Parts: sequence; structure tokens; C-alpha cells
Amino acid sequence: MKVLVTGAAGFIGYHLAQRLLAEGIQVYGIDNLNDYYDVTLKKARLTQLYTHPNFQFQYLDLGDRLGIAQLFQDEPFDCVVHLAAQAGVRYSLENPFAYIDGNLAGFAHILEGCRHSQIGHLVYASSSSVYGANTKIPFSTEDSVDHPISLYAATKKANELMAHSYSHLFNLPTTGLRFFTVYGPWGRPDMAYFKFVKAIASDQPIDVYNFGKMQRDFTYIDDIVEGIVRVMAQPPQASGAAPYKVYNIGNHTPVALLTFIETIEQIMGKFAHKNLLPMQPGDVPTTFADVDSLTKATGFQPSTPLHVGLEQFIQWYKHYYS
Repeated sequence: MKVLVTGAAGFIGYHLAQRLLAEGIQVYGIDNLNDYYDVTLKKARLTQLYTHPNFQFQYLDLGDRLGIAQLFQDEPFDCVVHLAAQAGVRYSLENPFAYIDGNLAGFAHILEGCRHSQIGHLVYASSSSVYGANTKIPFSTEDSVDHPISLYAATKKANELMAHSYSHLFNLPTTGLRFFTVYGPWGRPDMAYFKFVKAIASDQPIDVYNFGKMQRDFTYIDDIVEGIVRVMAQPPQASGAAPYKVYNIGNHTPVALLTFIETIEQIMGKFAHKNLLPMQPGDVPTTFADVDSLTKATGFQPSTPLHVGLEQFIQWYKHYYS
């Protein structure tokens, strides 16, 4: 079996590639190694992947339409897991065209490649951000997600609509996965948990938005990867209009931001100096995943306790930055 993993140098892409390689699956990774966050960290992830003989990598930008088309012509893939995207809610206010180019045009290029190569299953990353300011919790895939409050969220909702059209028109099996606040070793430095640990380790203050009155459904990376792998093995069958599915992947356990910070403090044995600030544009007060449909379809429900996941991250952080 040969799987294309886009964003292989990214946080989730790296962990998924490691899992697939450990199971003897051939992985072909692509990434453009952009400088949205530390490129050195991305290259360090790739260095780990290069130790596997079944790993191939190509430097390739999603916006390169001809390059993506050539890739699909040259390489026979059984499955595509599309994780590459311009991430970040707040950055979408500063650089909107990065999201248009990468998340919309780039996704169209992947869809076209899958269509013409008759890929057996396209699994792609969506986001809990699509729920916007929904007040009904937990968030269900049956809920309306027509009112995104950031451009990032709008591009992820658009990806789901684009996938549905290709599933319907070309019988392409597609599964979208709405990830809920993923954390863990080798994580993204732009994420709050990473910033908190870095600041506390160096006795710097941390910025706590909405005066700490936030709740997040923090989901450990190993649970995310397990969910992806199980979904990969179950391409949706045409039911109604298209072979198309969307699932939430979250821990189904929202945690107050101040509780989250206290857990980090306990593990590190240090107190955080908190700057309590108002809510930032594009943020939402609460995320909470209803994962019943994922559990019913795959028999899996994320369950890693917060303190266990944070201990793993902090241990990695201390080792990596030692």
C-alpha cells in the first residue's frame, strides 16, 4: 500500500507518517516547508522520517498546479491523506491570501489529482473552527456550520463543500476530519500550549485571552492519528448523493483554560505569570466534540487524559530544546 501524506513535515503529518511507516506502509510525503513557524522544527521531523526506507519526500507547494498534477501522474497512490494547509485563526487576519492560495486553490489541485488518478479514498483535515460561534454543545456534524467567524474556518468549510461536489460528480470517496485542538510532542510553536510551556520554562509571562474564560477540547496527537488510520481503512460508500463523510475527532472533554494552565504548572513545578486579556478576533469561547458518529463507524473514541498528554509534550520539549 502506498499513501500520499501532504504536510508530512507538519505536526500531524509527521506523526501519521511515523505510524504508517511502522506498519510497513509506503509513505510519500510532500511539504513546502513554509516559514509560518520554525522551519528547523519541520526539518527535524523530516530527519526522523528519513530513517525509514519506505519514506519518500518531495518539496512541493500545494499552489503548484502543474507540479501536483505531475505527482499524481508519476506516483500510484492507494490513498491520500491531505493535511497540508495554512493553519492558524489569528494569522488569517494578517495574511488572508496564504489561506486562499493554500487552502482553497491547493485543495482543488489535490481533488483534481485524486479524480484523475481514481484514488480509492481521500481523507482530509477540516477543523473544529467551522462551528464558529455555535452555542449548542457538544458540536455535532449534524449542526449547521454556515457562519464561520474567521477566514481560516471559512476555507475549511469550503473544503468540505468542494469534497462533497467531487464525491458526487466523480464518485470519489472523501472523508473530512474536524480536528479539535491537537497537542503533543513535536507540536506547533504557534499553539497556546507550546507558548505556555516555553514562557513558563523561561520565567516569562503568558497571555491568557478572554480572561481565562475559555474551554477547549484538547486532543492528544496519538488519538488523532489513531482516528485517521481507522478512517483511512473505511472509505465511505455512496449513500444518497455521494460517497462522502465528515467526522469530529476530539477528546469529548472540554477543559477550562485556567485548569489547563494549572496542569502545566503542576507538571513543570513552576507558576505562570498570567496576562489576562480580552478575547481575540476569530476566537470562540468553547469547543466540545460530539464523537458518536466516529465511534459508531470505527469503534474508536479519543480518551488520552490531559495530564498524560501534557507530560509527554513537556518531556519532549525539555529534551528537544535542551
